[in-house]
Amino acid sequence: MVNMTLSIPNELREKMKKFSEIKWSEIARHAIKQRIEDLEVMNKITAKSKFTEKDIRELSEKIKRGVTKRHGLI
Repeated sequence: MVNMTLSIPNELREKMKKFSEIKWSEIARHAIKQRIEDLEVMNKITAKSKFTEKDIRELSEKIKRGVTKRHGLI
């Protein structure tokens, strides 16, 4: 197994100390593994997509406008 060093803010470290029974390295490993699995699923879903970058940007803007309008932020 490879070792990895993470930098975290002091404030977060102080909070982590309150839960010394937690194996924080295991939490980090799990989070990294989960993110990779999510990205792999996303890649499978989008691999056959015919959307261009422009299409994606336009769709993203429409979604943002819709959410903003839905929540009365316009």
